[in-house]
Amino acid sequence: MDFKDCVEQRYATKRFDGRPIPDAAVRELLELVRLAPSALNLQPWRIKVVSDPARKEALKPAAFDQEQITTCSHLMVFCADPDYDGLIRRLEALLKENGVPEETRTAIVEMASRFADAMTPEQRLAWSQAQTYLALGNALHGAKSLGFDSCPMTGFDPAAFSRILAIPAPLVPVILCPIGYAADSPGPKMRFSLEEILI
Repeated sequence: MDFKDCVEQRYATKRFDGRPIPDAAVRELLELVRLAPSALNLQPWRIKVVSDPARKEALKPAAFDQEQITTCSHLMVFCADPDYDGLIRRLEALLKENGVPEETRTAIVEMASRFADAMTPEQRLAWSQAQTYLALGNALHGAKSLGFDSCPMTGFDPAAFSRILAIPAPLVPVILCPIGYAADSPGPKMRFSLEEILI
């Protein structure tokens, strides 16, 4: 499926049929998510994947009892990572591991450090949350390209998810992406016209 078809056919699935997605396909999707862009290549997100039915059942009340949580094959919990000291260290190690010259590495790390140092903790979290949506985009269209469906969900209690899934601080759940095979049908795709979104 080409990208145009993915964009046109993808929709927010409200109910999945419960069939499991093969592990290899889930791994392939996660690889597509891993390749998402991010500013300064800091990749300030982590993902918790939940497939255990009992765990999904425990999470359902913390997502306002929405049935996507329990009917999906896998639930991807996208978490923002606001630990910029740690992110910059990881980026520096990645650059070194990939043979980036020291002068270039130093310039990138210094730029990232200046950027992070200028932000308050609240701004760091907000920036990480915004960046996490870039990874989500790969998940939504990647799922459709691989032959299954998805649904972005912000209606949930992040604190409860953190507690139930033992997500360590300072990671913060931002958005959910259940994936599986749809048991519903898409309605018409309604969007504002191109003229209305251009300024």
